[in-house]
Amino acid sequence: MNPKLPNFLVVGFPKCGSTSIYYYLKEHPEIFLPEQKELHYFTYPIISKQNQGKGDKKIKQFHIGSFTKYEKCFEAVSNEKAIGDVSPSYINYPEIYHTISQKLGSNVKIIVLLRDPIKRAYSNYLHLVREEREYLPFYEALQAERERKNSLYSDFWYYTFNSMYYEKIRRLEENFNQILIITFEDFVNNPKEGIKEIYEFLEVDSNFVPARLDTQYNQGGVYEKNVITKFIFRQSLLKNFLKKLIPITPRMKHVKIKIIDKYRRNTPQIDEDAENYLIEKFNPDVKKLEEHFNVKTHYWNSAFNK
Repeated sequence: MNPKLPNFLVVGFPKCGSTSIYYYLKEHPEIFLPEQKELHYFTYPIISKQNQGKGDKKIKQFHIGSFTKYEKCFEAVSNEKAIGDVSPSYINYPEIYHTISQKLGSNVKIIVLLRDPIKRAYSNYLHLVREEREYLPFYEALQAERERKNSLYSDFWYYTFNSMYYEKIRRLEENFNQILIITFEDFVNNPKEGIKEIYEFLEVDSNFVPARLDTQYNQGGVYEKNVITKFIFRQSLLKNFLKKLIPITPRMKHVKIKIIDKYRRNTPQIDEDAENYLIEKFNPDVKKLEEHFNVKTHYWNSAFNK
């Protein structure tokens, strides 16, 4: 097995904070992460076919489709103790867990990111709205999920699928020996303790503190529509070209956040029909997370704690 391949993976679900974790980990001198944030190599055979939603094909071009290209992403590894791949999609497809285990070994460490499933789904929806890809109201978009899945939209459009956690984590435990579950809410409320826990899990210096630990990358929400926000959020050939040409550094991300914060607007509340629909759908899953994996849900929707 190639010693330069990952010995840990950060997996989870869209809009659970993987972008922030990527930049916090990348600052650590004992951790190596590729310049490309999300590789999606192990899920490529599945998600590369999901390209029928608006803008899907533009995003797929960044995914790594061959093992040779995957290995090249880690050529610059030197003496780092921890080598990682931050690709949220891996957790969504238990059928590829065995492939991961074969390629990286069953002792590869897995960091799982979770978030209140309702807020995660709504944030996922708002992301596509910002990119001018999603035009349906939230409740209608939830009802359209099955049809979109059958039509091979990208799984980023599967708002409820991405918020169903329990069975995927259960399958992870069947395939891997070392798993750390982090909730977005606990991390945001105490990032210093949260990142320390992750560093300890990876067996690197846990006293290291990232310089921008107070920065939450990819904050989400709603923004005023203008030329600047359209360029930043909407998918385009120019943006994709620039991403390939210039790796996005934490400093660049920080500047972007300062720019778009000027145009942030209050996020509208989830409509009652959508919220009730999601409470009923997610409640059994949340209960299993609490009972079987001791996931802390005290910051999640109050309906889950009744």
